Amino acid sequence: MRYGIAINSKRCMACYACFMACKDEHCGWDTTVSKAQPELGQYWMNIVEWERGDNERRIKTATVPTPCSHCQDPACAKAAKNGAVYKRPDGIVIIDPEKAKGQKQIVDACPIHAVYWNEALQLPQKCTMCAHLLDDPDYPGKEPRCVEACPNQALVFGDLDDPDSEINRVIAANKVTQLEGLEGRETNVVHLNVPTAFLAGTVFYPAEEEEVCIGAHVKAVCEDGTVYEMDTNWAGDWEFEDLPKNKKFSIDITFDGYRPVHYDALTDADHYVAETYLERV
Repeated sequence: MRYGIAINSKRCMACYACFMACKDEHCGWDTTVSKAQPELGQYWMNIVEWERGDNERRIKTATVPTPCSHCQDPACAKAAKNGAVYKRPDGIVIIDPEKAKGQKQIVDACPIHAVYWNEALQLPQKCTMCAHLLDDPDYPGKEPRCVEACPNQALVFGDLDDPDSEINRVIAANKVTQLEGLEGRETNVVHLNVPTAFLAGTVFYPAEEEEVCIGAHVKAVCEDGTVYEMDTNWAGDWEFEDLPKNKKFSIDITFDGYRPVHYDALTDADHYVAETYLERV
């Protein structure tokens, strides 16, 4: 048995139901594995949001629910003294609220900043995956409160050691995108479909026609040789999403009867490359 949570960013609606459920469960009272979460300053389920795009024609937002990742080889446990951080047999990583007092280095050790410092208690604190509920035979849900509260199945809980479990089916059907700072680590919280970078644009016929071009072919070749291709849609738009970051791309736009157009682009961020106006041959 190895408990885990799959977090699918594509399904997250930024409704903050998971955030509020976590606060409701942990603020105001202690549990069997943690002291109470302060009402302010701590986000055991942190909703990381950012705006994507560099042009008003193509702006998106990204939302990534981010609790402790419950690493298989936790950096916080290595930094802790006297066994103040331990991993349970079911994979959940717990900060002992008695042994961890005064050990601020536990906070500093987390590569994704998911451990918080309680100044009043002089105590590091974080997500416990609601271990106190999972240990309670009378708790009917058998899920962490954040998972229970999600209205869009963006969070799925289950046994990562069971190949037939729902969580493993969800992971297999989506793209695993480890958080920055956790590269190469095995974690019991698995992030799916976290956006990387997009390149986009719009193709028009000659400017005097004031008309978008539907069906223009767009080919983007990454410096690593990977080829991405599509035709412009009903609005003349093209977009390649989830591209590898910090790579050079060669982009060619072609349409019968018109001169080809070429662009060079870099996925250092999300870019709206250009409004392209075709010229007749």
